[in-house]
Amino acid sequence: MTRSLRAALAAVLVIGVTTMQAQTGTSAKATKKVVRKKAESSLERTLRELQEQMRTQQEQINELKHQLADRDAKLTSASQDAQTASASAATANSQAQSALAAIQSNHEEMQTLSSSVSDLKISNVGLAQTLSDTRREFNEKVESPLAIHYKGLTITPVAFFAFETVWRSRSLASDVNTPFNSTPYMGAGMAHVSELNFSGRQSRVGALFESNPGPFKLSGYVEADFLSAGATSNDNQSNSYTLRQRQIWGQAATQSGFAVTGGQMWSLVTETKKSTDNRTENLPMVIDAQYHVGFSWARQPAIRFQQRFGKWTAATSLEQAEYIYSASNAPSNFFIGSAGTGGGLYNLTANYSNNVAPDLIVKGTYDAKYGHFEAGGVARWFRDRYYPAGTTNAGATNDTKTGGGFFANVRMPASKYLDVGVHLMTGTGVGRYGTSTLPDITVHPDGTLATIKSQQGLISLEGHPTKKLDIWGYAGGEYAQRTTYLATSGPQAGKLVGYAPVSANNAGCNIETLPTSTGNGLAGASPYNPGTPANCTGATRAVIQGTLGFTYRVYSNPKFGRLQYQGQYSYLTREAWTGVGGAPKATNNMVFTGMRYYIP
Repeated sequence: MTRSLRAALAAVLVIGVTTMQAQTGTSAKATKKVVRKKAESSLERTLRELQEQMRTQQEQINELKHQLADRDAKLTSASQDAQTASASAATANSQAQSALAAIQSNHEEMQTLSSSVSDLKISNVGLAQTLSDTRREFNEKVESPLAIHYKGLTITPVAFFAFETVWRSRSLASDVNTPFNSTPYMGAGMAHVSELNFSGRQSRVGALFESNPGPFKLSGYVEADFLSAGATSNDNQSNSYTLRQRQIWGQAATQSGFAVTGGQMWSLVTETKKSTDNRTENLPMVIDAQYHVGFSWARQPAIRFQQRFGKWTAATSLEQAEYIYSASNAPSNFFIGSAGTGGGLYNLTANYSNNVAPDLIVKGTYDAKYGHFEAGGVARWFRDRYYPAGTTNAGATNDTKTGGGFFANVRMPASKYLDVGVHLMTGTGVGRYGTSTLPDITVHPDGTLATIKSQQGLISLEGHPTKKLDIWGYAGGEYAQRTTYLATSGPQAGKLVGYAPVSANNAGCNIETLPTSTGNGLAGASPYNPGTPANCTGATRAVIQGTLGFTYRVYSNPKFGRLQYQGQYSYLTREAWTGVGGAPKATNNMVFTGMRYYIP
């Protein structure tokens, strides 16, 4: 309370006490007599009002004290509650911090779990896709297997079925394979008639057998067609031609890139598309089963060893040998082989040489993005037995000559749509590796052998304007060098002996002759006996061929196979060495068509 208020309250209390005492005395006297009430004075009224105010103020003071006490009690209670609340808040804060830490930990765990769940979802999606792909692949393999599985083997069938035709302006009495070096000179009756032959004999069947026991891979391959004739084969009615062995070989290959292959296969001389691998042979795209002049090849029994070194491959092969012989004015005091013996399972009407050693072939290849490159060499050995005395066996002995050559193949993409290839082979005694099979050897006047130098070359252009269409062109030639020797003694004294002597008689090569015999119904008898040129040595100097063709794949599907059509036109020239009467020349126009269905 203020100081003025306190003074006023004190004055009121003093006056009140005085008044109360006066009233007490008056009351005592009132018992004795009745006192007449006086009129209230101004002062009294003021005092009374002050008393009333004091009482009111006292009540207010008491009320204020009560309120203050109640407030203090409430403040005390509130303070206690605040302290309790503070303690609770501290506890709650501690719990909140613990909860926050737990929440943070849980959040991290939730994020990790969420990430794991997301990864799991992705993994599950991938697994589901993998399972779907695996199921589809399994169903495809069951419904459309790429191969047949037998124990540990995977067997992949290989086949195509062909209908092919050939028309030649000069008849060769030949199927879809062309004996290029037999194209007739104009003196032959066959040079004046054409031929048209249909054939399904190049149709092919085969299979690849593969297994992988672990340390190495084993494989075997067999391939056959019907370009072979038996004793009863003809075109009269059944056209029954025999199945022939094209390839049949086995192979063992290691993971280090080494492989050994044995059996009948394409010669190592043959160009390949990749390394020196079997079944990657890069053959001309022609229909002709004899391929193309200038192409070097053979299919024969061999054993091949190859080793890869990254993009490089080195290979060597030992292959079946055979001689092709040709000579004019040859002595008769030697032999190089014999006709096949029946019990020996060779053809009784074919000649076989007595080989002293296999042909040795080495080759290296390099595979790059910009092409495939090959280079190699061939070593050959030729043996005969000759009799120097001529009329007796005195001094009879064997004589061996060595031949060989070099070859190279290059195949490069000139653009996205065109591949260019170049092939070359040159050497002595390597004529049989050319598709025209020009001679390997001739003979000296004394009866010993002499190798003939030869060359083979081929240029190829293979265009791919669309996925379905290939257009191709080839130009090739093969050459055999004149190889002669002058005899100085014996029955041939004074004559040139060997291959294509300049003294050879070519006078009748272009003069047509009459049929040669009346015959008795056997092969080559009348009326199947066209005349052959008389007085015509006609030793071949060169065979040249140019070809244009196309392959159109009408339909191609990895599940159902491929159907394709082909067309080919070739112009062939056979040129002879000059002799007495000139240098005859033979030509031929050839048109091939083909339809093939390849199994997938």
